[in-house]
Amino acid sequence: MSKGEETKTRILQQAAELFNQQGYAGSSISDIMRVTGLQKGGIYNHFQSKDELALQAFDFAIACVSKHYRAALRNKRHAVERLQAIIGVFSNFAENPPIPGGCPLLNTAIESDDAHPALRERTQQAMNSWMHLIRRIIETGIEKGEIRPEVNADEIATIITATLEGAIMMSKLYGNSIYMQRAVSHLNQYIDSQF
Repeated sequence: MSKGEETKTRILQQAAELFNQQGYAGSSISDIMRVTGLQKGGIYNHFQSKDELALQAFDFAIACVSKHYRAALRNKRHAVERLQAIIGVFSNFAENPPIPGGCPLLNTAIESDDAHPALRERTQQAMNSWMHLIRRIIETGIEKGEIRPEVNADEIATIITATLEGAIMMSKLYGNSIYMQRAVSHLNQYIDSQF
């Protein structure tokens, strides 16, 4: 990796952490300069605007999250085992998020709701990808006879996603991981009973 690529990656990592903790709107270019140790010109040498940096920093954060899922799924073959692995990875995010500040998908979805259409669209794409992963695991499980054929993959993907994201929010809000523990316990029981 060239020195320029290393610098760009460092900016993305530090901006991703800053945006995930303070929000895009709550982070000024001065804040970005402070965390990166670079002057404005050094940042704009790699990114045309704060908006471009925000989009790439979000992609960087989502890639960090995805690494955890890929690692957890690597040796899992059965659909139920794969779903439980995803839930297990997510359960650690309440206390040990891959990017400081919590779940970047949740944080960005809330912040970009009306204020930043391009970031909102990127967040929707990331959520679609996450939901597609869960749906595909369920659909493959149905094809292999591991999951009952009448199970609705879209419905289960929504329930898993909404429960885990809600548990992250509550755990963060109250500073107590009991909400995530309860959600994980419920989802594992739900999966066992439904499949």
